[in-house]
Amino acid sequence: MQRDVMEYDVVIVGAGPAGLSAAIRLKQLAAAASAEISVCVLEKGAQVGAHLLSGAVLDPIALNELLPDWRERGAPLDTPVMHDQFLLLDEDAAYPVPHALLPPMMRNDGNYIISLTRFGQWLAEQAEALGVEIYPGFPAAALLFDEHDVVQGVQVADAGVGKDGKPTSGYAPGIEIRARYTLIGEGARGSLTRVLEQRLGLRPVPQKYGLGIKELWRVPAAQHRAGSVTHALGWPLGQRAGGGLFVYHMAPDLVSIGLVTHLDYANPSLSPFEEFQRAKTHPAIRKMLEGGERIGYGARAISEGGWQSLPQLAFAGGVLMGCAAGMVNVPRIKGNHNAMKSGMLAAESAFAALQSGRQHDVLADYPTAVHASWIGAELRQVRNIKPALSRFGLIAGTLYAGAEMWLQHFRVSPPWTLRHSKPDFATLRPQASLQVERYARPDGVLTFDKASSLQLSNTWHEANQPVHLMLLQPERAITLNLQVYGAPETHYCPAGVYETVQRDGAAALQINAQNCLHCKTCDIKDPSQNIVWQTPEGGGGPNYIDL
Repeated sequence: MQRDVMEYDVVIVGAGPAGLSAAIRLKQLAAAASAEISVCVLEKGAQVGAHLLSGAVLDPIALNELLPDWRERGAPLDTPVMHDQFLLLDEDAAYPVPHALLPPMMRNDGNYIISLTRFGQWLAEQAEALGVEIYPGFPAAALLFDEHDVVQGVQVADAGVGKDGKPTSGYAPGIEIRARYTLIGEGARGSLTRVLEQRLGLRPVPQKYGLGIKELWRVPAAQHRAGSVTHALGWPLGQRAGGGLFVYHMAPDLVSIGLVTHLDYANPSLSPFEEFQRAKTHPAIRKMLEGGERIGYGARAISEGGWQSLPQLAFAGGVLMGCAAGMVNVPRIKGNHNAMKSGMLAAESAFAALQSGRQHDVLADYPTAVHASWIGAELRQVRNIKPALSRFGLIAGTLYAGAEMWLQHFRVSPPWTLRHSKPDFATLRPQASLQVERYARPDGVLTFDKASSLQLSNTWHEANQPVHLMLLQPERAITLNLQVYGAPETHYCPAGVYETVQRDGAAALQINAQNCLHCKTCDIKDPSQNIVWQTPEGGGGPNYIDL
């Protein structure tokens, strides 16, 4: 098939903090050197920010380096953190940890509560003002390799393909974007990143993940405290799964609340969505939301493996940036600042190569720069925290984490590095060996079901297109997932994509792909890695507003 071809010096996949920071930095460097560099950013969402989801509390360290005059430029950092608390929860009570006992790394002094959606849109405006070409609704569906496995660019997804896999009257073949360097910033468990890791062997140590589920509420003024940040551990997850709750009060009357569930849990009937609904019923949390209105919902996987799980960052023709590589600092519950810095470092490496006339080679100075930067220093400091929580459980793991972070504060670094024992999909145990989790019916006021939640995500997909969630061996959905594990995909999916139904008197798995939030949890947690998330037609998926 003949495809149209566009050529750029650099193509960037993903209009998130990493990708947009890389684009801005490339243009800044070009302007300073009076050079011409063509930069293209591809974004699978219908608009920039549509698929961006995070807590989020932003450490402005990278933004200060990238755009020091961000205040004058009107950056949407409207809510500085004014009050910071950390709670330990049991079913009925909340026990605040004195602020003085919190390791300094976990404090939020000087940080800002933001909407990542709005922040991404603002970054895109800064990039476009510098001459960056940004194409929303153009998902990068495949990598372009030469005969030596050197990346030459990407292919945009075809449009107008029917459910039967055949072209419709609206068919348009996806164009090829060829570039001298390809920078991948597509977020956690990206589809291109997965191909790169498998084909080129980039990640010898498995990545670890969490699932973040978030709601946005508008609350009465009497309950709102702009700039208040609350993090909590314990109930409802307890010892059954790692993770924790966050509640951020954004100006003027919005509350961002969510639960992160580590995906290395064992019980296949555990539902992160239901655990989040349960968390809101805690007396300390309920009082923050009572009388309010839920106005937004979303979910996204989070890369949590940290330092030990970083892949080979550079390959022939490109690099991995931000959450595609896995640069989240788990105890800080932050990754956007690291993503931005990684994008800036990738841009500097690519610019130097372009200026010297190179192309399609390995940008070997990029991983060196990442490791030598404050990204490397920060991730090395907390390298043992996630594996400690996984190994030792909530109480012992939290005590270990606190002790080590205090030691790191006083520049005492333990000589050991704890390893991640297994990938998240391998931690599930057969359902017969465990008690089935039971959850209360939602009340429609404080707690909700998946269907009503999905409506608030503004999710839409073209109806007549192939299912973008592929089963490598369809029969395993019944013989393994259902019969051994009790259909875990029907529990961990936060959007009701997977459903066990009866067809011709036999159990079958129904995939409601139109519901997909692109969170990637199924691609991560399926026990035999039988589910592969692929890029749907451009512009499909959620359309987050202020999340």
